Amino acid sequence: MEFSELIRTGQAQAELLRGPEMPPLRGTLCVTGHHLLLSPGPQATPDLWLLLLRSVDSIEKRVAGDAGTITLRCKDLRVLQLDIEGVEATLDIARSIEALSSLESVITSFPFFYRPKGLRLGESWHFHPPERYYKRVARETRAWRLSEANEDFSLCPSYPRAVIVPRAVDDDALALSARFRQGGRFPVLSYYHAPSGTVLLRSSQPLTGPQKRRCAEDEELLQAVLAGARPGARGFIVDTRSAQAAKQARMTGGGTEAKSAYPGWKRLHRPLERGRPLQESFVHLVEACGDLEQSMDRWLSRLDGCRWLSHVKEALSTACLAAQGMEWEGACILVHGAEGTDSTLLVTSLAQLILDPLSRTMAGFQELIEREWIQHEAPIFLLFLDCVWQLGRQFPLSLEFGEGMLLALFDHSYSSPFGTFLCNSEKERCLCEVRTRTHSLWSGLNQPKEQRKLRNPLYAPNPLAIWPSVEPQSLRLWQGLFLRWTHPPEPSEVAWEKVWQIATDQEKTEGSQPTDSASEPQP
Repeated sequence: MEFSELIRTGQAQAELLRGPEMPPLRGTLCVTGHHLLLSPGPQATPDLWLLLLRSVDSIEKRVAGDAGTITLRCKDLRVLQLDIEGVEATLDIARSIEALSSLESVITSFPFFYRPKGLRLGESWHFHPPERYYKRVARETRAWRLSEANEDFSLCPSYPRAVIVPRAVDDDALALSARFRQGGRFPVLSYYHAPSGTVLLRSSQPLTGPQKRRCAEDEELLQAVLAGARPGARGFIVDTRSAQAAKQARMTGGGTEAKSAYPGWKRLHRPLERGRPLQESFVHLVEACGDLEQSMDRWLSRLDGCRWLSHVKEALSTACLAAQGMEWEGACILVHGAEGTDSTLLVTSLAQLILDPLSRTMAGFQELIEREWIQHEAPIFLLFLDCVWQLGRQFPLSLEFGEGMLLALFDHSYSSPFGTFLCNSEKERCLCEVRTRTHSLWSGLNQPKEQRKLRNPLYAPNPLAIWPSVEPQSLRLWQGLFLRWTHPPEPSEVAWEKVWQIATDQEKTEGSQPTDSASEPQP
């Protein structure tokens, strides 16, 4: 298929309305295979406006007289209006955008065509392999090993080729455990907490079913986890479903770990919304934030009614529960829901940020996302970023990255010229040759010119755990994301630049002053 076959009208004269605080742009509108471009006339600014078509979420069109209007609602929460000359041109451009923005083939997406200057294909894809994190674990304990039993993705299509598992468990046992877990997602290590010698694991639900089936190898795997921790260690299974939902799952082939089959492990239910309820919450919040004419009472009512901050509270609370079990009680933690993706990854990722100082660095945070996250486009990833923003607001010195990094991740997770967020598993990425045919997002974000916008100038390494407050007074609406297109962010950007300037000037001052150690002879 050629992109030209989907482009009904290549260009038209149009006016672009970008928001209440931005002046309109008028010029020639062009549709390409991946972009929507507007080139202002010679009398206007020479800047070219560009929109990646994959970022379009929905299209509304209407015509009146000899002109038409197209309203684009974008995945980054922008609402754009195009006033186009000519009814036929309006309808043709709308159809072209609809067709090009919804192409299902991954290999036709823009990352497979993006070739920026200064970057080479394959660069930065090797920055965060599983082997790198395993080396950190191996320096602390010999109870774990790196298994390549999933090298051909036959055990679990959504797991990477290499996973970290108990040394006492062989690959044959892993294969049988995988058959006993939904989607093959058997328990694997997410994080080793060196101060307490305990671990954080993730998996999917066991397939016990109404007959209460058991798997000796799965039971041995979790016993090996406790045996490899400190003497007398116990474990907690944090199930992100309600007890009722877990019970219902057993009737359809799923279920939970039976107490008698997994001695030393205790199950805790901490239900987290996912799927449609979370999506509806997000949609209602976006609608409330986009209404510029509502009263204060109406705004507060809608903000409370969407329950988005309640989801933030529950996610942080559950992550704190997992982290406290490791830090305070010296327990091993296994997190899973049904599939062991979305809400499971939300909890394991946040727990690591709470406990692990390295995960709060720029490089460590990138590694965390590469290692943990599979499904990036669902609202659950936005919920994760919102929770991280709450951590950064409550602990402004403890995260090496700032709001700019979180906003960049949000934007790129929905539509990006880079390949990092393409596909939902390592197997899919291999089939599509993502690592050899696209650029890594980190190669772009780690460029020096980008780092100033992404780093936190106030960062001071904090070796301690950071325990967020989830009281109503402590959680805030993330205005920098949800209101960034309706309320101009310039004041915060100016303040951020001033903070950077102060920090830079301070570094120069300190660097120009001789220190006592520098003036003394070295032994």
